This record gives sequence, structure tokens and C-alpha cells, in this order.
Amino acid sequence: MIQTIRNAWRVPELKKKMLFTIMALLIFRLGSAIPVPYIDGASLKQYIDSQTGILGLMNAMSGSAFSMATVFALSIQPYINSSIIIQLLTVAIPALERLQREGGEEGRKKIASITRYTTVAIALLQGFGYYTLVNSYGLVNGGGLNAFWVGLVIVISFTAGSAFLMWLGEQITEFGIGNGISIILFAGIVSRFPRMLMDGINGLRTWISLQGTTVEGLVEQGMTEESAKSYIEIMKQSALAPWMLALVVIGMLALVVFIVYINNAERRIPVQYAKRVVGRKMYGGQSTHIPMKVSMAGVMPIIFAQSIASLPATICGFMGITKDSPGFGGGLMKVFDTAAPFYSILYFLLIVGFSYFYSTMAFNPIEVANNLKKNGGFIPGLRPGKPTADFLMKVLNKITMFGALYLSVIAIAPIITGNLVRYQSLAIGGTSVIIVVGVALETVKQMEAQMLMRHYKGFLE
Repeated sequence: MIQTIRNAWRVPELKKKMLFTIMALLIFRLGSAIPVPYIDGASLKQYIDSQTGILGLMNAMSGSAFSMATVFALSIQPYINSSIIIQLLTVAIPALERLQREGGEEGRKKIASITRYTTVAIALLQGFGYYTLVNSYGLVNGGGLNAFWVGLVIVISFTAGSAFLMWLGEQITEFGIGNGISIILFAGIVSRFPRMLMDGINGLRTWISLQGTTVEGLVEQGMTEESAKSYIEIMKQSALAPWMLALVVIGMLALVVFIVYINNAERRIPVQYAKRVVGRKMYGGQSTHIPMKVSMAGVMPIIFAQSIASLPATICGFMGITKDSPGFGGGLMKVFDTAAPFYSILYFLLIVGFSYFYSTMAFNPIEVANNLKKNGGFIPGLRPGKPTADFLMKVLNKITMFGALYLSVIAIAPIITGNLVRYQSLAIGGTSVIIVVGVALETVKQMEAQMLMRHYKGFLE
């Protein structure tokens, strides 16, 4: 990967794209530090940093902007949710499907425009939910101004920040390296890695300080027995034993290796082209293959499944409802908590569903079979046309099932491990590693493809 980046840096055109991407990410990180007015950011950060559920997950995806109530607090989540809705509607509504398939470049522009408007609408709803959250905890200080004006400024600020990130992501896609939205999500997660490292070190220090600490010893120091028990219990929740830390490090490294291995795995379907004579020249006759990647959908099923699975808890969180709240809201938060069994099962099923959805969009067996037939190609042992399409569909279903199970297992494993060692931050950290590695691999492959198109000698060697 490092060698690929070095080689790309030597290509003037790719160097400009990389510099543009870096500048865009600097703007993103700068906006993540600009606070929205009228919100007590210090108190809000202290509250959200103590959360390991859905609020903690949203904070991790935004690069801590969510906890600091900055203009980029909503990050690119509204755009992701909008993309999910529009893509599902494209399958369900024939008019949108025709627009996507037959509309050409103009049709794609119209769908992109619809997605942008939907993003702004979702950002308005999430911005209002964020305002409701901070207002329910008394963290809004209007300085004597009208409450409606204060709320309007806060909601518009969050919406404008999300819309700007959507635009910035599109600019990165067009003028930079990689998918802009994925790159912004990547940058937000990576910016939290030093904080996650410090949390692990602090957890280890807490575990060391707990060794030899007893209720009797704390009572002798002047604490009541009840206070001493509560103190030790609170310390245990944030403590991280050395074997736990070793398990986390080994697990993360194994996860990275496994992701890289599966991401590069593919099933190669042999294809033979018939010989044909045109004038005095003979064409065809060569053998090649159709590469079918195991992880054809990439990391997108995880991102989309995470957005859908966390939606109920997100709504409740924005309304100020916690797991300790009475009634239906509190029960819903317990069910959709990132450490709850129901959340894990729903997360698993959504990843499988989105994997199939994206694989069928990326690879159409009927279209591939028709193209082979037109160009005189065939799969040995199969007749061109429908038999070839049926075979490709069968292979696609098998590969997609394996890829979906692979994504589901590596997404659920950190959650299960976190429940076993009682360290719930693993659920967030595991999802972050999956997204970061997936986006990094996809971006490097795009760079390699662009260098290959230019016949870059250093890369080909």
C-alpha cells in the first residue's frame, strides 16, 4: 500500500488529486472543530463520551464532532440514509428504475438531485432531533433570546454542515482520490484512533489501580461502605485487564488480515472466444476469465446496515430517552442497544440483505451472458444465452452468501467479544476497523487502476 502511494505521488495528475483530497479532509477536520452557537459543548461532550450505545457509535462515525456539537456533528449520516432510501425506491418504483437504467447521464443526474434534496430533508429532521436532545438535558443557552430563534439557528447550522459535507464528498469523488463519502467517513474514524488508544491505556491504568483495592481499605480511608462498593463497581466498568488488551490487539490485527485476504479473493469463470475471420485477419480464439469478487459489495452493506439498525435508537437518543427511561422508549433503547442480542441479529440480517442487494446491482448475469454471446464468447461446457446466465446467477448467489456471511461475522464478532469481556467500546472499535480497512483497500485499488491505465512502469514492475 505504501509503495502504491509513493508511485502515485510521482504521477503529476494523481499527485494533484491526492493534494485535493488532503485539502478537502483538512477542511472537514477544521469544520469538525467549529462549535454551533448556543450549545454548552463541554457538558455535552462529557455526557456523550460516557455513552457506549448508539450515541457513542454516532460520535465515532463523526470523528467526535457529534459530542462537541460542531457544524459537522451529523457528519455524512443523512446522505447515507438518503442513498439507502433512494436506492431501495429505485428498485420498488418502476419510474425511478427506468430513469436509472434508460435515462443515461441525464437520468443519473436527476437521481443524484433527488438524493441531495432527500439528504437536506433528513438533515433537517436529525438536526431537530439533535436540538431536542441537547435541550432535554438543559444544554441550550440562548442568552435571553427567543427559544424559536435559538432552535432555528441550531437546526439550520447542523443541516448546513451536513449539506456542505455532502457537496465536499462529491467534489472528492470528482476531483480527488476514491469515493468522497467513504473518504470522509474514513477520516472521521481515523481521527478517533489516538483517543481509542488513550482509552485503552487509561483502562489498563484503572485495572492496575484496582489491584489490592478493597472495600475495607476504602472504608479505612474515610469512605462509607456503600460509597466504597459503588466506587469499585464504577472503576471495574472502565478497567481493562492486560489479557483483555492483548485480546483486543490480536483480534484487531487478525481482523485486518482477514479483511485484506477476503477482499482480494475472487472466483474466476473461464471464458473462451470463438475464432472468426474478418478479411484476411483472424480474430478471437483467446481464453480469458470473468472475475467475480467474493466481497463484491465492499464495505457499503456494513455502513448501510449500521444506519438502518441504529435508526430507532437514534430517534430515541435525540429525544433524550435512555435505557433507564421508563415506558416504551426505555425498552426500545434496551432492545436496540449496540450490545443487545436483538441488535446483533438485526445487524447480521441487514448486512446479508444489503450484500445481496449490492451484488445484484453490481453484477447482472443476464447482461453479462448477452454481452458474451454478442462478442462470440462462451463458458466451456455451457450454451450461450440463458444457460450461461443461469450458471452465472448460481455462482453469484454462492459467492454473495459467503461474502455476506464474512461481513456479518467480522461485524458481529467484536460485539460478542465486548459482551464477554464487558468492554462495550469493542463493538464500536470493531465496526470502525472494518470500515477503515475496507475504504483504504478500495481507495488503493482505484489508485492502482488509474496508474495501470497510464502504463506506469514503476507500478507494473
